[in-house]
Amino acid sequence: MSIQMVLLPVFVQVGLTFALLIGMALARRRSPVSGETKSRDIALGEQFELPVLFYALIALALPLRHADLFIVLMSWVFVVTRFAHAGVFVSSNDLGRRSTIWLAGVLVLLAMWIYFALKMLLLI
Repeated sequence: MSIQMVLLPVFVQVGLTFALLIGMALARRRSPVSGETKSRDIALGEQFELPVLFYALIALALPLRHADLFIVLMSWVFVVTRFAHAGVFVSSNDLGRRSTIWLAGVLVLLAMWIYFALKMLLLI
């Protein structure tokens, strides 16, 4: 798997984080105390929680040459769940939908870590 293919979902995830950061700054400038600002603050904070495990996995898998097609495909699924989660956060903020999307991202990331760990430990 090429380095570009492995890193593209990482760059897209980083782009989401910067987009939320800029959106939060603009929302604060328009209205320093509002529900929109609080939702954006929380949505931005969420990008420094679960995605950290994603970044760590890619940072390990890439130099160890264990970033294969499964890791890349699951990376894209994870990033899509992060976009969906952030979208719900800054729009309707429906807790039921948001929680379901968050759980989907957690399960995808867990599957990626289990797959990576098994490949490393079993030397597959």
